[in-house]
Amino acid sequence: MASESTPQPRPERKEEVKKGIELLIPLEQYLAAGTHIGTHICTKFMEKFVYRVRNDGLYILDIRKINERIKIAAKFLARFEPAKIAAVSVRPYGQKPVTKFCQYVGCRPFIGRFMPGTFTNPSLKWYFEPDVVVITDPRADSQALRESAEIGIPIVALTDTDNRTEFIDLIIPANNKGRKSLALIYWLLARQVLRERGAIPPDGDLPEPPTEFEARLER
Repeated sequence: MASESTPQPRPERKEEVKKGIELLIPLEQYLAAGTHIGTHICTKFMEKFVYRVRNDGLYILDIRKINERIKIAAKFLARFEPAKIAAVSVRPYGQKPVTKFCQYVGCRPFIGRFMPGTFTNPSLKWYFEPDVVVITDPRADSQALRESAEIGIPIVALTDTDNRTEFIDLIIPANNKGRKSLALIYWLLARQVLRERGAIPPDGDLPEPPTEFEARLER
């Protein structure tokens, strides 16, 4: 659904992004991964996260808000028992990032096809009852999103400009389709959760770079 009011094009100035906010990584790293690249559609739910619209109609997300929401989401997720956190990705480019995120955070990955009833039917052998769920794409992961909403657990979701946000409790605005973007977002989220838990120092890093979270391209 297209937005009813379109944000006006504006020049992209790195100084504006840097001013007044401490970024988790250098701005250039966010830009190189394309975390801010949205789509040619913007739902009314995502308008507040848009920085500008390019001349070709592509919506650009505000890196300051991406950065801020990663920090908020990490602080929130750090409150939960790791084994009770579920992270979901149906899309191939999100599957390795989710798996690596869960490896570091200690949560349960659900990658590939999400079997109906996973969160709602205790009679199934693959049933799992999470306390919170992380969704990679509200559209692709709609089954997990609906089941999480049905049982009333909090939902954290990576949400692009073309996504609707019903049932989502905490939005992380992001390019949730790009391989490098997904890797960087999940790498940052994992690092920040560990920082919030005190598992690594406030300025500590993961032993692997974001590239190790990237899905491999098929040849």
